[in-house]
Amino acid sequence: MNPRPRALRLYGRLFEVLTPLWRWWLQQRLGRGKETLASLDQRWMRNPPPRPEGPLVWGHAVGVGEALALAGLLKRLQEQRPDLHFLITTTARTSGQALAKQQLGPQFTHWFAPVDTPSNVARFVKHWQPDLALWCEMDLWPALIDATAQRGTPHVLVNARLSKAAAAKRRWARALYEPLLAGFDAIWAQNAETAQHLQALGALPQRMDITGTIKAMVPALAANTADVDAWCTALGGRRVWVLASSHPGEEELALAAHQLLRHKHPDALLILAPRDAGRGATVAAICGPDTPLRSQGALMPCAAHCYVADTIGELGLWYRLSQVAMVGGSWAPVGGHNPYEATALGNTVLHGPHVANFSESYADLDAQGLSVLALSAEQLAATVAEVWASASVNSSSERAITERCAAHIQKLLTMLAPALPDAAP
Repeated sequence: MNPRPRALRLYGRLFEVLTPLWRWWLQQRLGRGKETLASLDQRWMRNPPPRPEGPLVWGHAVGVGEALALAGLLKRLQEQRPDLHFLITTTARTSGQALAKQQLGPQFTHWFAPVDTPSNVARFVKHWQPDLALWCEMDLWPALIDATAQRGTPHVLVNARLSKAAAAKRRWARALYEPLLAGFDAIWAQNAETAQHLQALGALPQRMDITGTIKAMVPALAANTADVDAWCTALGGRRVWVLASSHPGEEELALAAHQLLRHKHPDALLILAPRDAGRGATVAAICGPDTPLRSQGALMPCAAHCYVADTIGELGLWYRLSQVAMVGGSWAPVGGHNPYEATALGNTVLHGPHVANFSESYADLDAQGLSVLALSAEQLAATVAEVWASASVNSSSERAITERCAAHIQKLLTMLAPALPDAAP
């Protein structure tokens, strides 16, 4: 085995020495509600559950969208190999909460990512002994990746996306990124720009594919059947549309459009689901007095014309009640959020001009008529009314997504082959 690069050795020594600082920082996060005692135990590899018997696929993601997309990819892998077990690690507490609501099944385990010190990640790798590791997007932890590579575990970087600005920030650490990126058995880049930037940082072009986003593979978001039935009964045929993952300024735009819609549909309901659930009270105040909030136990909209869904992991419920979803982060200069969660449940997606995070996806969906660019309240209201009048439900082009996914799954199965029994039970 070649000697480990000097940059990785220095990183490991530094982060090991900084262990007391890690502990202090995590305690601060605990005080702010960003960690729990259970998540801290997991980050330090205290009292983990027994490793499942048989082949184990491990995937790592940071945010809610990435974690759900990764879960979607792994669920499709499970369809081909029901004998597999899956471990998903995340760094964000909200990601763990969202995964829990998806009810992925007993073969899936969620665990918070270990603190990135050599001794700690050694405990993680020794305990879980993954047979394949998937890293989603660019949340790359050097000690953890290095420990995986040293063990000889095949590891793949999936859904990689790197803008020009983000690549420029990483150039100063090229000595660290080069051995990490060159060590991946495969890299799936979302677009050609990302592939170019990753190669400049040391990725090997012969191991890279441009695959688009795996967020197109996200399964339909889960929802409690009893909740869906109760809401449908309470709504009694009222027209519903959703503002999902909204940011400041986008609620006002949606409310202006909703006011126009109510001229023709006076009983229409707008469900507002802010990206930051902690903004619920602020959003309710914008909507007007007596606006019900989900977090306060308001289960039904009653006669209200707006409802604030300030909880985590319930978009599957709201999308099932609507036919149109205004997906936020695209009027505010954020870069857009995942449209496939909405289209997978039959919603036409409305979006603004700021969709850099999903530019290829929105271009494709716009061309299919599954999403629409709307720049004003008037355009929003007109499009919502048009969808309602057509009484049509969009599909998310599941066949095309399945065909695209099949090639990815086959590559993963090839890497897993040494650890797999000859046939699934």
